[in-house]
Amino acid sequence: MAVFEIFSHPELRRYRTTVCSRASIILIFTLFLTFIPPLFIVYRSYGFWRKTDTYREYPEIHFKHELLMVAELAGEGNYVTYSTYQTYNTLQQARLRIPLITSREEDVNGDGRPDNLLFNLELPLDDTESQFSTLTMEGMVFINHDNPKPGARYDVVGELRFNQKEPLSHTGTDHRYNSSVIDSTSIYAEDFLLPTIFKNYVARNLTTYLNAPYTVWSTGRAAGQPFVLSASIAYPEELFHYTPGFWYLIKWGWVQYVSVLLLFLFVFDRIKIFIYSNQLVNTIVVKPWKQEIKGFPLVIANEE
Repeated sequence: MAVFEIFSHPELRRYRTTVCSRASIILIFTLFLTFIPPLFIVYRSYGFWRKTDTYREYPEIHFKHELLMVAELAGEGNYVTYSTYQTYNTLQQARLRIPLITSREEDVNGDGRPDNLLFNLELPLDDTESQFSTLTMEGMVFINHDNPKPGARYDVVGELRFNQKEPLSHTGTDHRYNSSVIDSTSIYAEDFLLPTIFKNYVARNLTTYLNAPYTVWSTGRAAGQPFVLSASIAYPEELFHYTPGFWYLIKWGWVQYVSVLLLFLFVFDRIKIFIYSNQLVNTIVVKPWKQEIKGFPLVIANEE
């Protein structure tokens, strides 16, 4: 009569030994090799402990209606200037030239945040004068153009971009640079010079700059007409770098660790089965004699 298998189940076999034995030492050694090497492998493969990460967000930007304008004229050292800082204007009385300034922030998509700044400056000039101009967040925008031909109008279309030298914190609000780029309370003229302003501004870890690849310098200013600076500055979505917190690191780190650990668990489980089942080290083998299944005793023969 043919014999066929109608049922099977695993047999639980226990191996016992004393604490101070070769079998115990091998167990400790295999446990160490199972859990520690995957950690080193994942760590050394980079990406396990993410020092920085990024996120994209539309920054909320507002024009503070503060500026410092310097227009260099024909002749060495000849210029006219204007700012929204009373101390600076007092120091520059002889060269002060008051322009007509209009500005408007537009919310194109209706999300409650400005998307563009439309800025227009009309500087009165004599018929023999030509000019360069500078526009200054808590951040700063610098607009500059140099042309030997007298200008009638300078049009700038660009984007206000964010620059980081170090990542932001993952929580809280960073107030380090919540101050004016130009010290309007200073009584020293050198604090209002462009080289000093640029030096202090670049020393910051968080700055803004104008990315304006499209500019037009127009000549042919009619007699008695002002020089016009027209700028359209968009506020695009920015990429911010930040230092992840502990739980963010754990969320991604354990996935990488476990993926390697599973392989080591499988391999060293087979190694331990081979060592103990073949009695390469002395242990006491305990085999089950009976097992309860839903309240009914199941007798299992102890095979020698």
